[in-house]
Amino acid sequence: MKYFFKDFPLESIHKNAFKAAEAANCAGEQGKFWEMHDELFANQKALGPKDLVKYPEALKLDMSKFNACLDGGKSAGEIKKDMAEAQKSGISSTPSFLLGFIESDGKVKAVKLIKGAQPFSAFKTAMDDLILPKK
Repeated sequence: MKYFFKDFPLESIHKNAFKAAEAANCAGEQGKFWEMHDELFANQKALGPKDLVKYPEALKLDMSKFNACLDGGKSAGEIKKDMAEAQKSGISSTPSFLLGFIESDGKVKAVKLIKGAQPFSAFKTAMDDLILPKK
C-alpha cells in the first residue's frame, strides 16, 4: 500500500487555505512538511500572513529560504494541479481518500472514494472489497 498526500485547499471555506498549503510545501523543502501541516491544522483560525511566518520560525526553518519559496509562489502550480486532479476524481471536500491500484504503466487507477473522517472499519471494508476475492 502507498499513501499519497495531495493538496486541496478549500478557499471557499478558509480564505487563507491556498497560502497555507504553499507554506506547508515550502516547509517540506526543508524536510518539515508534516510538522508544518500539523501546526497549520492545529491553528486553522490563524492562517494569515503573520501567522504563516511564526510557525516555520518555531520549527527552526531557514527563514530566508522559506520566505523566498512562499513569496515566490514556488509550489502554487503543483497545488493547482493537485486540485484539478482531485476535482476530476470527484473530490469536493476534505478529507477525502482514493483507493485503487498501480497499473503496469505505473499510473494509479482510483476505484473507490471515501469521503470524510471515517473510522478504521470503513477503510478496512473498502480495502477488503478491493483485494479479497469475491465469494
